[in-house]
Amino acid sequence: MSVSRFAPLLALALIARIAGATGGMEGGEIRTMVLADRAEYQVRDGENAWLWDGQGWVGGDINKAWFKVEGEYIENEGTESSEVQALYSRAIASFWDVQAGIRHDFRPSPSTTYAVIGLQGLAPYFFEVDAAGFVSEDGDASLRLEAEYDLFITRKLILQPRLEVDAAFSDVPELGVGSGLNGLELGLRLRYAFQREFAPYLGVEYAKLYGDTADFARLEGQRSETWQFVMGLRAWF
Repeated sequence: MSVSRFAPLLALALIARIAGATGGMEGGEIRTMVLADRAEYQVRDGENAWLWDGQGWVGGDINKAWFKVEGEYIENEGTESSEVQALYSRAIASFWDVQAGIRHDFRPSPSTTYAVIGLQGLAPYFFEVDAAGFVSEDGDASLRLEAEYDLFITRKLILQPRLEVDAAFSDVPELGVGSGLNGLELGLRLRYAFQREFAPYLGVEYAKLYGDTADFARLEGQRSETWQFVMGLRAWF
């Protein structure tokens, strides 16, 4: 029996277990944070879309239960992608956490569950980095690297370059994934922080698929290279 149908329950159990354990292990205050990093509308040529990308945690200074969500809804077509991650996160150095847990993709079909190991933190020159490796229930391995940088033009006006790179070690045709470097996103977003916790933004993004992944997309009638105008909100609490 596939473990994918039990992934949401496993994720909730993992979060509850770690949330209960962190207080006992550290003996300190349990804190929480939720970040909507990208809640945006993307204007494209013929297929405008809504995108969500957020994360949050509960725990202490060393041990945390961490969750991440990401997805995309294309107008007139429906949900293109949707994933959730439930992770145990442990601080290993100043501003760096190692993370491990599970990821479940509800879309694209068929739904798939992955084991996750990753590293998240603040690199030199204040680049925010999130790097992770994934192994699916069928043994297919892949990598994802995300990096962002906040350039303060004024105290409230921030320009943020963003990079995302995806790669896979094998072809997974049923998911439209080819081996090797398969996806690149380069974005530039300008946001205005009315308050530290509330910042609408405008920007542009370039996305390109490579290799067999691009071929799979074209067979489905999709573009392998796009430019898009984005507008959205970044908020945290």
